[in-house]
Amino acid sequence: MRSTSPSVRLAALAAFAMVVAACAGGGADAPDEGGAATETTAAAAADTFLTGKFVDACNEAKGKVSVPEGFNIGLVTDIGKINDGTFNEGVYKGFAAAAECFGLDSRYIETASEADYTTNLNSILDSDPEVVVTVGFLLSTDTLEFAQANPDVTFIGVDQFHPEYPDNYVGILAADDQGGCMVGAFAGALTESNVVGVVAGVEAVPPVVRFANAFKYCAEQVNPDVDVRIVYHESFTDVTGGAATAEQMLGEGADVIFGAGGPTGSSGIKTAAAKGAWVIGVDTDEYYTTFEGGAIAGADRLATSAIKDVGLGVFQQIAAILSGEFQPGIFTLTAANGGMDYAPFHEAPVPEEAAKVLEDYRKGLADGSISTGVDPITGQPLDG
Repeated sequence: MRSTSPSVRLAALAAFAMVVAACAGGGADAPDEGGAATETTAAAAADTFLTGKFVDACNEAKGKVSVPEGFNIGLVTDIGKINDGTFNEGVYKGFAAAAECFGLDSRYIETASEADYTTNLNSILDSDPEVVVTVGFLLSTDTLEFAQANPDVTFIGVDQFHPEYPDNYVGILAADDQGGCMVGAFAGALTESNVVGVVAGVEAVPPVVRFANAFKYCAEQVNPDVDVRIVYHESFTDVTGGAATAEQMLGEGADVIFGAGGPTGSSGIKTAAAKGAWVIGVDTDEYYTTFEGGAIAGADRLATSAIKDVGLGVFQQIAAILSGEFQPGIFTLTAANGGMDYAPFHEAPVPEEAAKVLEDYRKGLADGSISTGVDPITGQPLDG
């Protein structure tokens, strides 16, 4: 019989957590505040989730994996939905691809409010899953408590840092500063006005700071004349504020806008792109989410997106559990292992010189020859 976690959240959560979901939700389908959580089995939202990197990951893992009868997996999102266009959706795709690849039963719950975290974790455990995936920093304390109380269940926490992890818990972290640096260098090469902007999420969230500060540092390395303007917001779902910030930046002469803040950032880049500015997405390829595969005005102005491939990380950890290769602790997504990357240019007529800078920075970050200029944990600028 499983145990349940105490519902009291630790007051010192922010003091100890070094990582946080940089974009807690995204796209146009952000939940209504205070609404009920949504619970369902993993339905076929697409014909297949086994596309792109998941195909290779599936083929690589299948020979090593043995699936016990009745093996099932569960997912609890952060505030947002599985089709939110950024962070939760990226995790869900890896979760669903693993279920499809290995023939697993799966179930997910979409969280509407922080107050629902403990309830949702208790609910997902009602189906006696072997694996539970939880999304985001705000779920880290509850996930740790549930992992300690349920040692027979393996927990995968995305963007969840702890000084120590129990044997049944892995935290998937990301080198967000590498993603920010990549696209910052790109923006520095792309701008003609020498003014670029970052429509950012909540400043108290370290991944957001890592994205923004590394973006600024690397833009300045490529273009010493560039003026990088970063505006943080009080919420990841402030679509009105994100759009207004983008409008203000355009009025100040910005011709490149990076959105690093869930629906807040996505609304910013959608607004800027519709007015002809270059824009850069985050977490997932926003050409397919925010710009609906080219159906939204300004899709040809989406130059790229900084890909934080949390879905691939989740897939790999589920495969590791099934193959007996699972290791608790921290698993980091980097440019070197393909976890931090950039999206194709799609319709955007990106100048060759800027494209070369982007790829050169990706390679340099992967081989360690380029620095992001910020602390990889706090995101604060390094001395000197």
